Amino acid sequence: MPVATRNPYLAVFASRRIAAMLLLGFASGLPLALSTGSLQAWLTVEQVDIKTIGFFALAGLPYTFKFIWAPLLDRFEPPAFGRRRGWLFASQAALALACLAMSVLDPRTSIELVGLCAVIIAFLSASQDIVFDAYRADLLTEQERGAGAAVSVLGYRVAMLVSGGLALILADQWLGWPNTYRLMAGFFGLMMLVTLFSPRLGPWSSGHGTGRRELIGFAAMLAVGLGVYFGLRALPWGALEQDRFGRLALQSAAMIVAFVAALKAARRVGFPSFVEPWDAFFSRRHAIALLLLIVLYKLGDAFAGTLSTTFLIRGAGFTQTEVGAVNKMLGLAATIIGALAGGAWLSRRPLWGALMAFGLLQAVSNLGYWLLAVLPKNYLLMATAIGIENLCGGLGTAAFVAFLMALTDRRFSAAQYALLSALSAVGRVYVGPAAGVMVEAFGWPLFFMFTVGAALPGLLLLGVLRRTIDALEPARAVDPRQEN
Repeated sequence: MPVATRNPYLAVFASRRIAAMLLLGFASGLPLALSTGSLQAWLTVEQVDIKTIGFFALAGLPYTFKFIWAPLLDRFEPPAFGRRRGWLFASQAALALACLAMSVLDPRTSIELVGLCAVIIAFLSASQDIVFDAYRADLLTEQERGAGAAVSVLGYRVAMLVSGGLALILADQWLGWPNTYRLMAGFFGLMMLVTLFSPRLGPWSSGHGTGRRELIGFAAMLAVGLGVYFGLRALPWGALEQDRFGRLALQSAAMIVAFVAALKAARRVGFPSFVEPWDAFFSRRHAIALLLLIVLYKLGDAFAGTLSTTFLIRGAGFTQTEVGAVNKMLGLAATIIGALAGGAWLSRRPLWGALMAFGLLQAVSNLGYWLLAVLPKNYLLMATAIGIENLCGGLGTAAFVAFLMALTDRRFSAAQYALLSALSAVGRVYVGPAAGVMVEAFGWPLFFMFTVGAALPGLLLLGVLRRTIDALEPARAVDPRQEN
């Protein structure tokens, strides 16, 4: 008897569309570590100072602003390869070239160019994520969405293992970092072939607003936002400019003011695919508090993870191979188990309860790194601390992404999810500079104690918003890009 007849559920996994989700999920997950953890390891072994490594977290800024250019990727398409596939092919080709460019740079003599390449990789990665999410939603039938989500998660996690843990081992034992980045460029070349053989989408018709109107709105929004930001940064701020924390605060405030100005410009000129999802979200009760919770919920987790690779190599004294095998591989396996367990828990428990329980576990699990910082080097302790921290982080990710999806308006699902997921990356990006300065000033033990306290504001706000969250429809899917 054919498989499809015996078990229709298994038959859905034999679809060519599902196979494309697995491979394109791999393509989507591959670039993340190349501008974060793996790059951090390269900078660490090249003896780049800790404050500079901390500021390299800002290379992830494109993940927090991807919603700005997402409407353009929806409205315009490259002339070849068809709907969505054209942008996928273009972003993968550009990622291959960016990795090749990174491979010829020396962090000791060209740190600025290394930083520029890292930002470009992050921008192209965020763009590929936007298109892949849209392609998945457009391609799969209702019956295939569960299987498509599952295999894309699997592909994404495997890719993180390749560009994270495996890359550290290859760079340490055989290839060195330049050749490792060349190898990653080769993987992107293979992903371009996957894109070419992926199923085509049907005819497309634009939604609200013409392409010309969207382009004018985007240009006006970008011009006003950049003008306000650089105008504010050009003003004399005196003593604040002399302090690292003061400069970070000024930059953050300037970004917020510039964003508000850009949003007003988009509304005045007309950028409907950007403005309408925002209007829909802010029509709900406690909208601002919900946005703040998105930023704060995984803040302690983000602080603990932002310099974890540097801590394990430089602070705790482990080798790149040991970090690659334990932190990346064991940590990734623990995260997957945690995310799956969290999803199973959410299928039977209220969303708010899961958010609170898993948030508390996330906070307490950071004490494992504190123990590593105060006790002698111990492999079992490292494995235990990393396993528990990643397991709890995976649990928190399951609840957090369910929360994001519950907040998403079905009328603007792609646009709003891009907005909310970009906002959720704010903590991961902006804690890096502060983390590097704190470690240099106070040392690793006090820093990891601080990461526990950093989780408390989000949990307190979660308690205040209990009734609002209880009113949301819980979501089931887990997206791996929100884990930190």
